[in-house]
Amino acid sequence: MGKFATRGHPAAQRLVERAIESGRPPHALLLVGPEGIGKTTLAFDLAAGLLCLAAEPGVRPCRECAACRKLEHGNHPDVHVLAPEGAGQQIRIGQVQQLAADLSLLPLEGRFRIGIVEKAHRLNDDAQNALLKTLEEPPARVVLILAADDVARLLPTVISRCTRVRLGPVSPEEVSAILAARGVADAARGAALARLTGGRPGAALALAASSDAVIAQGRLARTLLDLLSASRRRRLTAQSELIEDGAALVSAAGGVAAFDESNAEAQRPQPKARARSGTSVRRASPAERRAAVTQVLAVWRDVARDLAVAARGGRRELRQHDLLDELAMAGERVDAAQVARFAQRIDDVSRAVDAYANPELALDVLLLEWPTLPSAA
Repeated sequence: MGKFATRGHPAAQRLVERAIESGRPPHALLLVGPEGIGKTTLAFDLAAGLLCLAAEPGVRPCRECAACRKLEHGNHPDVHVLAPEGAGQQIRIGQVQQLAADLSLLPLEGRFRIGIVEKAHRLNDDAQNALLKTLEEPPARVVLILAADDVARLLPTVISRCTRVRLGPVSPEEVSAILAARGVADAARGAALARLTGGRPGAALALAASSDAVIAQGRLARTLLDLLSASRRRRLTAQSELIEDGAALVSAAGGVAAFDESNAEAQRPQPKARARSGTSVRRASPAERRAAVTQVLAVWRDVARDLAVAARGGRRELRQHDLLDELAMAGERVDAAQVARFAQRIDDVSRAVDAYANPELALDVLLLEWPTLPSAA
């Protein structure tokens, strides 16, 4: 068996192994799971296995042949990677048209031409419609791999033409082992980070690599819990604090990329860390503010999940272990059904922000809809 970078997804790994050994992979594969779960890593494992030059299919990818080394360094001529670009971080029709043109050619060195679409949920509608032609009439010896955080943002016609594979949370033990192998956390801290990130190795690596990110994440979670008892005015004035902490988390995104895009063509530059100050937020570009709000929503989703668990009397399942007491106290007083509805609203608002809704206004809406404890003013 070859040397796969993917860990903690045995069913998905078996599918990839079978595709490599048979030499008959699906023409289109849709990998679905939360950010940092390992989708792009799995995509590059499949690409490596299909292009590996080892004589025995069972040992591919060997990680030693010329093809494996080229893929590792991001310069294999038969691998084409598509990723979001521009201020809105969208994948646009021109990018898809170029990918289709590249995939229409015969492989230069390997047995296949492979297209990998990172963050496929950011394909806009025009780009998705342009992609349909390649999905409906795939050229011979072409494999297209889409990695998406949320299939709800993809057209049903795109989804139906792909073999779908869902990647779920990785066990705390596996995440801890990954962190230990990278030398960024011992077993105890690795297990804590695994719980905190919901079993997402990439997110755990990001937090482990940045003490500022850990501080910002904890401060965000605590602020959100405090706002359960805050007045409307206080909630609205908290917006800038939340965005600044979200901006600090954006700077840790390189840790996710290092895991989930370990074999990408090149590591993309990441936004620089910001100090906590109102001025830094005002000077941030629209794209940076949108990215910061996206990080706030991700943390908020986890806090809402923990609050819903606490409201049902759960304690051992909570991820925010530093806030156990606060979550337990809030859970005793909050309306569990209201928290569950709010969690759904976060998903709705996240999609709206990705679709160019004003991020600050979206945050204001959620701040006012965040459940209120009975004693709040």
